[in-house]
Amino acid sequence: MNIALLTAAGSGTRMHQDIPKQFLHVDNKPVIIHTMEAFQRHPSIDAIIVVTIDSWSEVVWAYAKQFNIDKLKWVVPGGSTGQESIHNGLVTLANAGIEEDIVVMIHDGNRPLVTSEIISDSLATFKKYGSAVAVIPCTEVVFESEDGFSSCVSTEREKLFRTQTPHTYRLNELLEAHKEAAERGIEGTAASCMLMKELGKMTYFSKGSEANFKLTTLEDLSLFKALLTTKQEDWIKG
Repeated sequence: MNIALLTAAGSGTRMHQDIPKQFLHVDNKPVIIHTMEAFQRHPSIDAIIVVTIDSWSEVVWAYAKQFNIDKLKWVVPGGSTGQESIHNGLVTLANAGIEEDIVVMIHDGNRPLVTSEIISDSLATFKKYGSAVAVIPCTEVVFESEDGFSSCVSTEREKLFRTQTPHTYRLNELLEAHKEAAERGIEGTAASCMLMKELGKMTYFSKGSEANFKLTTLEDLSLFKALLTTKQEDWIKG
């Protein structure tokens, strides 16, 4: 069973908006719904769980009903950190009484341009190696800096990869990782791949995309709107 766990518990302070970024409307639809639709459409995704701000839980259910997201099965309150929010979702799945052999695809709720190809490649990579983290190669020159405004040290970009989501693992492995992290006092790893790295686990790369970016700033929101418009125009011309 493949379950998409969407994290949508951030307050979105960098957007400087009264509404959290995952609930802002773009093209008459909340960002979180744009994201959920990608997993709703994918034939290999069996169910969706959303981890969100507690006071917005009923709103998520209402939006899911309005936009026919019938794969949504759970809406869970987030925690004080990204790591805690993901753990809340994992515990809900563990207590749901479904079969133990569950594959969990963790994805940022505010990465709405995730494609079917990215989801499929994540599942294929997971099937081959036991885990998958979407990445893209670093194409820019990268400098290291101690003071934040000067440097004479660079890193070979050919060796650098920028992680995105989804991150795909078995539920039992994720639960064990969070348990070990709690025992060792590892906190603040909002990305599951970083938690696994801290625990000495190997990361296997699946296909990402420059378009699969995270909506963090108002500039990101404008870019998302522009890409949606472009996709619509391409469809009309076709």
